[in-house]
Amino acid sequence: MHDAIEFLLHHGYSVLLVWVFAEQLGVPVPSVPLLLAAGALAGAGHLNLFTSVLLCVLAAICADFIWYTLGRFKGIKIIQFICKVSLQPDSCVRRTEGAFSKQGARSLLVAKFVPGLNTVAPPLAGIFLMRVPRFLFFDACGALLWSCAYLGVGYAFSNEIERIAEYGLRLGRGLVVLLVGALVSYIAYKFIARQRFLRELRIGRISADELKRKIDAGEDLVIVDLRHSLDFEANPETIPGAFRMDVKELEERNERLPRDRDVILFCT
Repeated sequence: MHDAIEFLLHHGYSVLLVWVFAEQLGVPVPSVPLLLAAGALAGAGHLNLFTSVLLCVLAAICADFIWYTLGRFKGIKIIQFICKVSLQPDSCVRRTEGAFSKQGARSLLVAKFVPGLNTVAPPLAGIFLMRVPRFLFFDACGALLWSCAYLGVGYAFSNEIERIAEYGLRLGRGLVVLLVGALVSYIAYKFIARQRFLRELRIGRISADELKRKIDAGEDLVIVDLRHSLDFEANPETIPGAFRMDVKELEERNERLPRDRDVILFCT
């Protein structure tokens, strides 16, 4: 049997625990294929399904609690850090903030099924001082739903997944090269799109120092704070003289902005 399958059979529980913990910490190693494979192995009698679920939930809770603690003690800085390392830093938390502001702790139930929400929801819970027992309860329920869903699919379709795995083994290195190539292409596409966006953004960009000099010089400016309400609640300090406006409100009611003065928009 192929070495990788042999390794998973002999070290399946350890691999599952470490892999899920790493992914929940933010390491770009997708857990879904591993959960499906583990479920298939459980269906074939090589792993215990209950133990696999328990290990996945334990790994997810441990990683999420680290993020929760960082959010509780580091505040909005931890969200800014996540944005910096994201492939889409300009929008990486927008959907998360919207979901979290509407659903609160209940968003943790579905967080692991939503890209972006998975990593950002636990630190947001810490930032807004959600009580530890409440966080652990909803996070554990969410981790249980997530692990049962994918392990259960692998378990139910174990025969089909085994056939897919056998076909993949026949492809050998060609499959690995194909998967790595697809991943590299995706990252390259996102990076190029990000650089193009930044070049366009710099055309109308002003630095904090330049804005400070304009304010000190007494220039008549309109400064708009476009931060999400959650960002503002976590860090209510703003630029003197700025007024708050939601991005959606800006799109729908931009007539509020004067046309005879410079308008400065900021969102971080």
